[in-house]
Amino acid sequence: MLEKIMKRARIVLAILGVGVLAHSCMAALAAANWRIDPARTHIAFAIDSVGYPRTHGQFRQFQGRISIDFAHPGKSSVAFHVKSGSVDVGSQSFDDYLRSVAFLDSERFPSIDFVSNSVAKVDDHTVRVTGDLTLLGVTRPLTVDVAVEREGSGGRLAFLAKTSIDRLAFGMNSGFPLVSRDVELVISSAATES
Repeated sequence: MLEKIMKRARIVLAILGVGVLAHSCMAALAAANWRIDPARTHIAFAIDSVGYPRTHGQFRQFQGRISIDFAHPGKSSVAFHVKSGSVDVGSQSFDDYLRSVAFLDSERFPSIDFVSNSVAKVDDHTVRVTGDLTLLGVTRPLTVDVAVEREGSGGRLAFLAKTSIDRLAFGMNSGFPLVSRDVELVISSAATES
């Protein structure tokens, strides 16, 4: 009788062990880190001003981290850190002006940061990312809808986000009202599972 009870206990423990192992593996598969492809990532902006054509530019240096849980999008996260001094509008003198205290103040504030605090699925190809944007040492909430597409067999993702920020809300007042308060942002990126 004791032998039968011990045998059943070993079977139950084995089943529980397999269950725990399977759950651990599923949890590990559920949330995955994705490596951003710098060659396919562009952080572009555009701003209007009175009497001048629209200014287009981009930031050339950045770091990013993306963690995606397809089964539970709310567990996903994103963080981008952009080097403000890497601004490029195609003119060295204009770039230097944008890096100055008049606009980006890159010496005092070398990083523009966005860190998510929630991700929600909108539909099969869109997520809504809400987080904090820090610019010139000022942090404000920002919500962005991000289009997400699988490329190829699914080991690669493409992202596209478009939004607008009010630069005055971050204390960037130079040139206003001749220079628009609204800065349009377009962020496109591709990532592979790491």
